[in-house]
Amino acid sequence: MTETIFFYAFALLTLGGGVLTITRRNAVHSAIALIVSLSGVAGLYLLQHAEFLFAVQIILYVGGVMLLFLFVIMLVNLDEAARDRQFNKQWWLALACVAVVGAEIVYFLRKGAAAFQLAQPSAEQMTQGNTERLADVLFSQYLVPFEVASILLLVAIIGSVIMGKKRV
Repeated sequence: MTETIFFYAFALLTLGGGVLTITRRNAVHSAIALIVSLSGVAGLYLLQHAEFLFAVQIILYVGGVMLLFLFVIMLVNLDEAARDRQFNKQWWLALACVAVVGAEIVYFLRKGAAAFQLAQPSAEQMTQGNTERLADVLFSQYLVPFEVASILLLVAIIGSVIMGKKRV
């Protein structure tokens, strides 16, 4: 019963934050609403016993990415951006995307629970937690791509610091 209440609370946070993100005129308010939405997603991860994804969602997205968004919003001249035209003429593309997502929802509602059949975990997978399994795979099979991604992120951070220093 309490899991159901928490699910609906986190789902409401996620959906409410998402709606507020796209409806607010103030960019800072939109960013804060996005933080609320991402926090709701983190709560949903925690309810699914995905502790690693919960921690990544909080640390990386809510903590890091949204902090960068807020810095960029505060550095950009918002008065000039507010005078620019906000919409373009690609409403037909948006309408097509809405139709596709609506068709997917109708398909899954008609198909029911049979559309969500998942493979059963093996006995070995049941003894380890999901964080341990992810660490084993990440640092054994995907070590080189992991290191390449970390080097690319380091280069991006150094580049952004150099670019930001030239402007000040």
